[in-house]
Parts: sequence; C-alpha cells; structure tokens
Amino acid sequence: MRKFVLFVGGLVALLVLLANLGPMVLLAVSGWLLYVVFKKFVKSDSTAAKVGWVIIGLIVLSIVFSNIYAVIGVAAAYALYWIYQNWNKDDSDPVVDVMDSDDPFTNFERQWAEINN
Repeated sequence: MRKFVLFVGGLVALLVLLANLGPMVLLAVSGWLLYVVFKKFVKSDSTAAKVGWVIIGLIVLSIVFSNIYAVIGVAAAYALYWIYQNWNKDDSDPVVDVMDSDDPFTNFERQWAEINN
C-alpha cells in the first residue's frame, strides 16, 4: 500500500513538474537576466545609464514575478526527489518482541538491532 501511494504521488508530482517546466526555465532565465542587469547597474558611471538599467531591471523583475508559479514546479521536483529517497525505506522494526528478561540469549536480537541503529 505504501509503494502504491508513493507511486501515485510521484506520478502527480511528475505531471505537475512537466506542466510547470516552461515557467521554471523562464524563471531561471529571468533571474539570470536580473543578475546581469544588477551587475551592469553597479558598473555604470552616468546617471542616465543607471536610470536605464533600473527601468530594464523593473521590466525583468515583472517577468520574474509573473513566473512565480514556477515555484510549484520546484516543489514538485522536490517531492519527486523525496519519493525517490523513500522508495525502498523499510518502516518495520526488525525486532517485534521485546523480552523483559535478563537472559542474554533472549534479548540478543533486540540489543543487536539497537547497536546497528
């Protein structure tokens, strides 16, 4: 049952990721452009150039904010990574019975499991 739920969750996350792939690429490109505009703004000497870079930066920033839904795609990518990491994880405890005896042979499995964890 656990693997079925992980499979369905992975399938949904994959579909969401594929649906948001375009906005994710555009968000990354516009973030890079915003960085380039900032670097050009810092290097410019004249006031007119700085005003021009601020206007271009605001235009690029509006593109960044219009693609903010790409964060959903990033969350879907993280969900896929989490599902991949937890696919073969075993939730069961290796020792089911815990004996309250002082006999070392009856508690050996429990102690061995505690050492390994």
